[in-house]
Amino acid sequence: MTATPAVESFQTGFTIGPDVLVEATGDADVRAAVREAAARGLSVAVHATGHGLPGPVEGGTLISTRRMDAVEIDPVRRTARIGAGATWGRVAGAAATHGLAPLNGSAPGVGAVSYTLGGGLGILAREFGYAADHVRSLDVVTADGVLRHVTPDSEPDLFWGLRGGGHRLGVVTALETGLVAVERLYGGSIAFDGATAPEVLRRYLEWTRTVPETCTSSLAALCYPDMPQLPEPLRGRYVVSVRVASTGTARDGEALVAPLRAIGPALSDSLREMPYGESPTIHSDPPFPHAYYGEGLMLGGLDAGTAAGVLELTGPEAPAMTVVQLNHLGGALASPPSPGNAVPYRDARFLLRLLSPLQGTDVTAARALFARVAARTARHHLGRALNFSFGGGGHPETGRDFHGPGTRERLAGLVSRYDPASLFGGAYGVSRDAR
Repeated sequence: MTATPAVESFQTGFTIGPDVLVEATGDADVRAAVREAAARGLSVAVHATGHGLPGPVEGGTLISTRRMDAVEIDPVRRTARIGAGATWGRVAGAAATHGLAPLNGSAPGVGAVSYTLGGGLGILAREFGYAADHVRSLDVVTADGVLRHVTPDSEPDLFWGLRGGGHRLGVVTALETGLVAVERLYGGSIAFDGATAPEVLRRYLEWTRTVPETCTSSLAALCYPDMPQLPEPLRGRYVVSVRVASTGTARDGEALVAPLRAIGPALSDSLREMPYGESPTIHSDPPFPHAYYGEGLMLGGLDAGTAAGVLELTGPEAPAMTVVQLNHLGGALASPPSPGNAVPYRDARFLLRLLSPLQGTDVTAARALFARVAARTARHHLGRALNFSFGGGGHPETGRDFHGPGTRERLAGLVSRYDPASLFGGAYGVSRDAR
């Protein structure tokens, strides 16, 4: 265990300046750090990979779990035991040798445990639900410095709250989760010139009403920078693309995406059958650290006119460069597991994600733009997405919208029980977990 003021993070847009940084290598280090912080009256935040850093970390104790990255696969039980610092790429690679896959997201460098605690919206989510729905047990150090092995039988209330409630109830050092028998999928991305954005958007929304639960998709719109690292057809252009992941056969997949290909000429088309290990190519998220500000809005519905208005606000003439992603929800996401968990807004039909790189754009400009988008879509709002609020997401003063009233009150009761001194950030505030 070491204490040092320096820390690396994938998110470079916000200052990380704790009073104490603890680079934990195991449960004992985490227990000692929590007890020391409590004794000194310091707050505690958790840092895994730093992808989802929700804002600056100033003062207090920051526990880095980066070195706690062990992954153990049980191919008979189809489970994975995942250390708090392990990335999804590490988990997926270990599972693939047994013909299995985790319910990971689009970027292999994201911390698996923190992603899951926030719910975990994966690339096969409509078929299998949230990653949090598949958790079997968790090891967590609570504010009293006690390491607890949490299961539905041992501590059912805590088991409920940790799955979807984020890091406000303790430091999760490892969890066990179920895997799915998926070795291959049909997927990829098809991109269109941004000049056709309204038509692509309208056709995409129509298409989502017809697809089976085995198909998970999203639509993205952004102005690509003119960079030599990018494919020639995309450089410097406003592009609208549809990303698809389906567990059907290649023949099923070709039939599934035929309406998308019928929209018109494509700038690029990578739709194909692929090994599950190639699934990160569907979204091709940036693998390098950078600065960004983001928000996630859970929507109960969305009409083509409102969606087109969002693209008008965030397109080439926008005051801040913004990546827009619209995730199609429903399917298994709408069905809570047994026993239930704290994942909110299961009746949402879409997740609207907004992300602005901060190079050349300040937070104030991005926040003002996001507020305009929120106003345009207000009649569809259910709440905000915990895993996709980066840097406060325009609401730095509160985290209340991350859960509905009933869930929020139950989580507050758990905080009062397990963390009465608010060591981990309190009942409603935005968690300082640096996913």
